[in-house]
Amino acid sequence: MNNMKDEIKKYYGGIASSVTTGTGEAPSCCCKPQKSQILYDDEYLDDLPEKALKASIGCANPIFLANIQPGETVLDLGSGGGIDVLISAKYAGETGKVYGLDMTDEMLELANENKIKSGKKNIEFIKGYIEDIPLEDNTVDVVTSNCVINLSEDKSAVLREAYRVIKPGGRIAIADVIELKVVRTDLRKNAQLWVGCIAGALSIDEYTNKLKNVGFKNIEISVVDSYTKEFLRDFAKNKGLEFNLTDIEAEELDNAFASAYVKAYK
Repeated sequence: MNNMKDEIKKYYGGIASSVTTGTGEAPSCCCKPQKSQILYDDEYLDDLPEKALKASIGCANPIFLANIQPGETVLDLGSGGGIDVLISAKYAGETGKVYGLDMTDEMLELANENKIKSGKKNIEFIKGYIEDIPLEDNTVDVVTSNCVINLSEDKSAVLREAYRVIKPGGRIAIADVIELKVVRTDLRKNAQLWVGCIAGALSIDEYTNKLKNVGFKNIEISVVDSYTKEFLRDFAKNKGLEFNLTDIEAEELDNAFASAYVKAYK
């Protein structure tokens, strides 16, 4: 697992550095090439620092799903440059609190820069792993995450930790990548090269069972946007990669993966 985490740190640390230095922005990971513009309406993006937008890597808008109320405490897993934390802070208000958890130093540095620019006082970015959350039991009302849990090699540990820190009656509201149909291993690995975030995708049944096993109730998983073969081909082209598949292979990957909303309660 440590080798995988090191690779993820290196990749996302590089993204953060390129955004910080102004030499680039985050590549689309799990969504259509329009990125932030397709994930968030203007009401979510108003007054956010430009670098928070450029560092956005997600597959949907978990804040829409979370329905954050004034005074609530929020935890965002894998907070990156801080876009979802900054948006959550608007809804939690001055009486609320929003934590952003990330394991990458460069992302935390960028997130804190964005926090200062935003002027928000109800935000705290903390370093740690989503499999071992450095917060006390029953301390947050809602846990959010955007295209991060699928990267973990121990999703059960992530969900177990999320359940632990959520207050009774609280909720998890995340955007993630799921598998809609079984894809053979070699094609799955190739698709991972093109899209970059689907290797660890679970099926809806697998996700549901993991949530149930740690205690979550009232589980809802809904597809946001499935990935067609045309999308995968265009994505590969945008990244300068070859998408060489037979017609049969292309059909197998067609709509095999999708971004999804996952919501459940403690």
